[in-house]
Amino acid sequence: RRLRGRDQQPVRRRRRRVSRYSTLLLDLDHTIFDFDASEHAAFAAAMRVAGIDEHGEHFEAYRRINLAMWTAVERGTIRSNDVRNQRFAMLADELRLDVDDPTVVAMADAFVEGLGAFGDLYPGAREVLDALASRVPVALVSNGLGEVVHARLARLGIEAHFATVVVSSEVGAGKPSPAIFDVAFERLGDPAKNSALMVGDSLSSDIAGGAGYGIATCWYNPHAKPSGPHDTFTHEIRDLCDLPALIH
Repeated sequence: RRLRGRDQQPVRRRRRRVSRYSTLLLDLDHTIFDFDASEHAAFAAAMRVAGIDEHGEHFEAYRRINLAMWTAVERGTIRSNDVRNQRFAMLADELRLDVDDPTVVAMADAFVEGLGAFGDLYPGAREVLDALASRVPVALVSNGLGEVVHARLARLGIEAHFATVVVSSEVGAGKPSPAIFDVAFERLGDPAKNSALMVGDSLSSDIAGGAGYGIATCWYNPHAKPSGPHDTFTHEIRDLCDLPALIH
């Protein structure tokens, strides 16, 4: 033991105490689900409807339009349901595709169907879900389309892992709005906020939303991206297998 000063009293080192949580709110895309793989396959299916087999050169235009629209959802200026068809109408206009309105709708339908049909959980995510759901109630909280989210959960066989599934298109509000967290907490039986942890990959929706609601947050950051000067989060993990250590 190291001694201190003249009184020769031992110095006790304080262990940093890590809070453990009994309620979990969990994001889906890019957190436990490989959205990138799903999106690429779904976009290929959508472009085939327009008669385009070589879709790679158009993907970045789609991604830019899609990102701008979901950013608007986060800001509350449009609804999640508005994204479904409008992104393909905007894409068709930008690329000057020779498609009529019914074809644009068919492209959007094929894309949404593909988002539900393609893609898988990240390696190890299923085992982490097994561990979490056996210990605490887990709410899935997603900015997305209900038809996509429910199709994925059913196909992957993980519906039973969640005490509730809250999707922005179904409740009329998306992260980071407090309204979507109100729905999640009501469905969970209004647990104490200091018992809850929001986990996700997005600083602007998952982390900002959780922090704004007054609950602890865990930033899933597998690629070690830098955070901004105004980003605040309670925990940061690189690997999903580190998440159960934060849970009761």
